[in-house]
Amino acid sequence: MHDIRFIRENPAAFDAALARRGLEPLSVGILALDERNRALKTELQHGQARRNEASKAIGQAMAARDMEKAESLKAEVAALKDRMPALEAEDRETGEQLLAMLAAIPNLPADDVPQGADEAANVEIGRWGEPRSFPFAPQDHADFGPALGLDFEGAAALSGARFAALRGQMARLHRALAQFMLDRQSGENGYEEVNPPLLVRDDALFGTGQLPKFAEDLFRTTDGRWLIPTAEVSLTNLVREQIVAAESLPIRLTALTPCFRSEAGSAGRDTRGFIRQHQFEKVELVAICKPEDSEAEHERMCAAAEGVLQALNLPYRKMLLCTGDMGFSARKTWDLEVWLPSQQTYREISSVSNCGDFQARRMNARYKPEGEKQTRFLHTLNGSGLAVGRALVAVLENYQQEDGSVVVPEALAPYMGGITRLRTN
Repeated sequence: MHDIRFIRENPAAFDAALARRGLEPLSVGILALDERNRALKTELQHGQARRNEASKAIGQAMAARDMEKAESLKAEVAALKDRMPALEAEDRETGEQLLAMLAAIPNLPADDVPQGADEAANVEIGRWGEPRSFPFAPQDHADFGPALGLDFEGAAALSGARFAALRGQMARLHRALAQFMLDRQSGENGYEEVNPPLLVRDDALFGTGQLPKFAEDLFRTTDGRWLIPTAEVSLTNLVREQIVAAESLPIRLTALTPCFRSEAGSAGRDTRGFIRQHQFEKVELVAICKPEDSEAEHERMCAAAEGVLQALNLPYRKMLLCTGDMGFSARKTWDLEVWLPSQQTYREISSVSNCGDFQARRMNARYKPEGEKQTRFLHTLNGSGLAVGRALVAVLENYQQEDGSVVVPEALAPYMGGITRLRTN
């Protein structure tokens, strides 16, 4: 959500920031609606005040036996009473229109975000690790994974495309990855573990920016709740409609949850394999902090995600997303892309975003700085630490052997019950 006062005071800067997002200028329409809404509120306040004033004057006129004045005042009060409902209805309508207009506009990019239309304009910040040199042609996980327990056919019979069932040693490896990530983020990196709801109301998805614009990417239940597309929704909304104590900041939260996405906007992309599923697990990171701390918190969160990849010895690169590739709620995003040998390229495994006060305004989440009377909006950040399914794909492909087996990374040994290698049956 955007600060209407900022738009009033900086319309040219607002439109310039939107232009970097590839959007047409919007300040003129917003300010016209805002001006009408404020005029209506002023007229309502004046009308209410005059009605109260005239009502008192009626009694005074009656006491003075000035019946002509009393009748004139009664007529004025009646006219005001008739006029007020229409004003109130128009005030509500313009207010809702203004809210809807502001809610549909993405966050403004930070100054250091590169401008560009799509992922081609993203900027590589750095790389870690060297891709493994294979003495054989590395296979796609979708080709050798089924022999190790990655069951696409069985899941398709149950649920259709973009679902998978993990069986035996494959399920154990997936669970090991998830538990390793969760333990690392909640232990070494100091994020508080949360087991949040998977079903949320409209307000929660509005707060983090998925609604109203991206409803088609979500799954909705028959009672009007939504399956979360990421634990970011549940975790961030834990502070909605609150004034958080300044001394409790920053709040750092993590959760391992299933995530559900319809993938409506990705038709034809990654239809094979385990990369893009309707249901997947992810370890999510969320931070809630003071505005002056959000840039440092962004760095810290990204390092927490990178640490998982480094511990698993998976080569990756860090990308700064351009304005055209950045998410709706983000003001700045880094993507971590892991190396996949079968594709000979890097693929996204984590997005780490600083949303500034954009989500906090939608949630009305604030704090009161020490020594100040007024509250301020919090800053929120979120990132994957990591997507478990994509981490599984990366481990399978980077640790695959010529005989079709997969070596288990050393970091996962405590979670594998003595299994050091996935083998074909």
